[in-house]
This record gives sequence, structure tokens and C-alpha cells, in this order.
Amino acid sequence: MTKIAIYVILALVVGSCNTPDKHQGKSAELWLTSMDESVLLEKIVDSQESHPSVDGTTVITIDTSTTYQTMDGFGYTLTGGSALHIQKMGKKARASLLQELFGNGQNEIGVSYLRVSLGASDLDEKLWSYNDLEQGEEDLKLKQFSLSYDTLYLVPVLKEILKINPNIKIMGSPWSPPVWMKTNGDTRGGSLKEEYHQVYADYFVKYIKAMALEGITIDAITVQNEPLHPGNNPSLLMKADQQAVFIKKYLGPTFERNDIQTKIIIYDHNADRIDYPISILDDPEAAQYIDGSAFHLYGGEIDALSKVHQAHPDKNLYFTEQWVGAPGDFEKEMEWHTEHLIIGATRNWCKTVLEWNLASDENQDPHTDRGGCDRCLGAITITGDEIIRNPAYYIVAQASKFVPAGSQRIASSYNDSIPSVSFSRKDGKIVTIMLNKTTKPQQLELELGEKSISITLKERSVGTLIH
Repeated sequence: MTKIAIYVILALVVGSCNTPDKHQGKSAELWLTSMDESVLLEKIVDSQESHPSVDGTTVITIDTSTTYQTMDGFGYTLTGGSALHIQKMGKKARASLLQELFGNGQNEIGVSYLRVSLGASDLDEKLWSYNDLEQGEEDLKLKQFSLSYDTLYLVPVLKEILKINPNIKIMGSPWSPPVWMKTNGDTRGGSLKEEYHQVYADYFVKYIKAMALEGITIDAITVQNEPLHPGNNPSLLMKADQQAVFIKKYLGPTFERNDIQTKIIIYDHNADRIDYPISILDDPEAAQYIDGSAFHLYGGEIDALSKVHQAHPDKNLYFTEQWVGAPGDFEKEMEWHTEHLIIGATRNWCKTVLEWNLASDENQDPHTDRGGCDRCLGAITITGDEIIRNPAYYIVAQASKFVPAGSQRIASSYNDSIPSVSFSRKDGKIVTIMLNKTTKPQQLELELGEKSISITLKERSVGTLIH
């Protein structure tokens, strides 16, 4: 402990109220990851020693009486390529990895939310959909719909994950409809033909029901991944007015007729175009079917998401994707993603924070041709049965291990040099995630009612305090 100059002390501050505090007598824990990688998700101290409040500290004031969104979880996109690598591991190695990722033990990180691709994403070994036909054919009744490719890798991995965490939530996102439904007849770009709006809505229902038959509940779907980026492969251009029509006239009513409880989430793209989701939510015919909006941060600023919340406070917000570029600059990525996503997205109402993507091999394979990401570094790199934990592993783990689904974000003060966010868990514990952006250790005092906790947080580090 002394070599990294860290301590955590539960400080009992004298006050006029003698009412017992539910935190009194409980230990405080600090888990740390330093940007120089000298400490990686390490429990630093577990102490009940009392100590007087000190001057000259940065104060973080926490107010449990003011609550915001309830968290659905932190996690990753389990791409087809991720599932392929995991499924090809040896049985013992795969079981150990999945337990580490999705379990809640001392050496496990408790991932509670996953995003999967509805059909192929650009990180698959090939381009495919659930209804691929010969050129010139159509299948209006979707008689040739098949989940068969997903049963090779994705479905078996999800089944193992569900044995570890039966309550994990899963979101499905399409990168492209089947090419026969598109204006250009190609996996890349093009738009959904209007005459196929209904059959595409039926396609979503088929998918949700097929996954349910495998014992996999799809909690939510986004209508289209990155609808304003038709250059990926696969991809689809779907402007806001078309997405609104598709939802209000086809997808929403079709879900209703089929008693589909899966949430419908719109947009799923960058924070620089909040006009897209707001315009759809402004349409009450569409909004009645919509749970909320999803975002990435390849463009725009994270605080723009609060403007979406202000425009439609009855709708939820989700952060669903951000990549780390290979080979991965640990210091840069740990700081940026923690500040803007783990802290920034949650402080701007997001119920999830998901990194892209869970796993790849040492060459960042697989990926598709003509637009697939060849530099997307997985949270883990898998080579045979060997794994390497990369920046996104620790970015997510500093939150997922300590902030389970059902936790609520609570009010806390903010400091630009030491950004932070606090949550209240169902077990009564408070969790505060803090980022020390400075090059010196910082003395912090976390004030919670008449009690406080004093800590010194290592320079250039992320700390998660459970108190």
C-alpha cells in the first residue's frame, strides 16, 4: 500500500444529530486502476479507522435524497467475431473467461448488459442476414428466415453467459436488413424500400421469437445502428422521417399485435445530431411505442444528451458504443472513456454504458471487407486459449464490478480536475467513481450527510470507492 501512497479512512464527522447512520461501522473500499498500468483493478484498502476531517481537500458532496436514472448496466457489444473467438476456446478456458466477465465474485467484473448484432455487423467473419436469397427473389412471408448462423457461435456463448448471470440484459441492433429489402441491393448503404416496411417489422418479430425459443430474451432493440453512416459494411441509411414512419405505422403496431415486450430504442448514433431522436419523439404517434434513444460519441459532446432528456424526460437514454483503436493507448483511453462515458454519459442520464467490442484476435480479426473496422481493439484479445486484457476491459470493470443493474445515480458535486459520479445500490452501499486527471496525488473528502470519507487518490488514476 505504501509504495503507491494510497489510503482510505472512514472519517466520522461530529454533528448535532445523534441518529444512527446506516454507513457507520461499515468499511470503505477503494479499487484502483492507474493510467501507467502499475495498478490494475486492485483493492487498495479496507479500513474502519477513524480520522478527523482535513483542510485543503477537494470536497465531493453526495446527496442520496436526489436520484436520477436507474442503471441497466455496464458492458460490451458481443459481436459475431467476439462470439466466434470465445466459442473456439477450450471448454475450461472459455468457462473461466465467461465467469470472470459475468460473475460477481472477488476476481470477477460483473458485466450486466450486452449488445448483439441483429444479423451481421462489420466485425463478423462474413456478411449475412437471417433471410438471404438469390438475386431477384423476395420472401414476403419470411419462410426462409433462419437463426442458423447465430447458433454456431453467438447462441452457445449467450447460453453459457445466462447460466452465470440469468438477469443480464441483451440489446439487439441491426446493421442492415436483408439486401433484397434495400434500394441498392447491397449490404453496404442503400435505404429500406418502403414496400418492405411491414416485412421488415415482421423480421424483427421473427428474430425476437427465435431467440426466445433458444432461451434468450431480447430486452431491447435499436431500429438501426448508425443510421446516418451508410459507409460501413453492412450498413443502411435511414433518415429520421423514415425511422418515425417505420416505427409508428409498422414496427410499433406489429410488436403490439404479437405481444412483443422488447423495448424499441431509436437513433443509435452520435451525439452531434440530437435533432434526429428529438424529431421522432416529437411525433406522438411514434413516441407511444418508443422507450428511448441510444448514442455513440464519435461526434458531438456528451452533455448534449441532457438536452434530449430535457425535451422528453419520460424517455430513457442509453450509451451503446465507443471503440478503442488498436494497439490501444492505455493512458489516453482510460482517461477519455472514463471521463466522457463512465462518468459523462451516466451524469447525462444514460442507463447503460457499452464499449465496442468484447473480443478480437491479435490481428483485430474478423472484420468485413469494404468498410469493416480493421483497427477495433477488443476489450480482450484472444489467441487460442490465451487472453490479454485491454483498456476497455478496465474502463468498464471500474464500473460494472461495483454498480450492478438496479443501482440509481444520485446527486453529487463535480470538479473538472477530479470528475466523479455517484450511485446508490440496492444493498444500501454508495459507489463513487473518480478520475484523477492531474499529475499529483489528490486529497479528497466525500461528504454524505454528517459523515465523510477522506482519501488520497493516486495521480493519473481511476478510483471506485464503495462506502
